[in-house]
Amino acid sequence: MKRTTEADSKYNSLEKMSVRELLNNINKEDKTVPLAIQKEIPKIEKLVNAIVKQMKLGGRLFYMGAGTSGRLGIVDASECPPTYGVPQGIVIGIIAGGDKAIRKAVEFAEDDTEQGWKDLQKYKITKKDVVIGIAASGSTPYVIGALEACNKIRILTACIVCNKGSNVAKVAKHKIEIIVGPEFVTGSTRMKSGTAQKLALNMISTSVMIKLGKVKGNKMVDMQLSNNKLVDRGTNMVAAELKVPYKKAQELLLKYGSVRKAVDYYKKVNPKK
Repeated sequence: MKRTTEADSKYNSLEKMSVRELLNNINKEDKTVPLAIQKEIPKIEKLVNAIVKQMKLGGRLFYMGAGTSGRLGIVDASECPPTYGVPQGIVIGIIAGGDKAIRKAVEFAEDDTEQGWKDLQKYKITKKDVVIGIAASGSTPYVIGALEACNKIRILTACIVCNKGSNVAKVAKHKIEIIVGPEFVTGSTRMKSGTAQKLALNMISTSVMIKLGKVKGNKMVDMQLSNNKLVDRGTNMVAAELKVPYKKAQELLLKYGSVRKAVDYYKKVNPKK
């Protein structure tokens, strides 16, 4: 099967282009990515609803991939606790080759069909959980093996791939196939394919967290106060919601540890305000 992700670039003689030409042409290609994702929104919607259902039952969300795909899953998973205040271990990113593969490629790690399932078992995975395989090519043995093992014991599976009719998609129960076409540099799936995967992951995790009640209005009311910028942001959110001075809002925020708790406490003891 001819993979779109491996097809020749629409551009040639890249080394002869000026920097401006390179940047304009890369940007031209990048603009096509959101349109490719738009076609998959109905499928993404079904997946989000399924994830929310499982997580309300106490399930977790796993991302699995190799190389760029694995790193993107880890980034998205690692940002959920500070952004939405969910505990560590609710959204988990796993990469072929282990943590050392986050910074440096581990040779042939993605070619092991059994290791993915072994990695999942370290987390005592259950039928409440959801596993999303991320693979631009849609052919990663590490991901395929893990999804096949999950299917055997009825763990919900999904995928985000950038080729149509891939082996990963044939295994996954929920198939997100974002066809972005040939890369600007032939086969460099860290470009459009990686961007597509990142955008899809943003959509999935953000929508899931909103539906789990981790956002109020348009604010991250459960975010962790892990630096001065976030303390300031949280203070402004409390001040705006309660119509109190900045200093008072900051006192409440630091005392109760989150925007939600600070606002709820204040409204409880000042019901008429």
